[in-house]
Amino acid sequence: QVQLVESGGGLVQAGESLRLSCAASGLPFTTLSMGWFRQAPGKEREFVAAITWNGGDTFYADSVKGRFTISRDKGKNTEYLQMNSLKPEDTAVYYCAAPSQYGPALTVSNVRRLALWDYWGQGTQVTVYS
Repeated sequence: QVQLVESGGGLVQAGESLRLSCAASGLPFTTLSMGWFRQAPGKEREFVAAITWNGGDTFYADSVKGRFTISRDKGKNTEYLQMNSLKPEDTAVYYCAAPSQYGPALTVSNVRRLALWDYWGQGTQVTVYS
């Protein structure tokens, strides 16, 4: 049974930082790419960041580039999202995601497509106030 469990969300002031974690089980973490998405109230779920299975490539939404950093620890089956210089517009529920092990490799063209991602966590709330 695949489980993705996010943690680390919270309420912070603009300019502060948070680090989200996603603990994965029930899937071949060491051979899978991983990603983060977010969904603000009244908006569609959107891509935030992704990292390939070996950490060799990372992908970011333009809105978070330079502020957020995705990483992974294979020994702990955990991925992270370090979020710096947070803005009120970053307020959303953040979701950890993993693709099927039989799916295509991540590319700039496909990484934002929700259909690529088969497994989702329950989400963690991030609220940034000004």
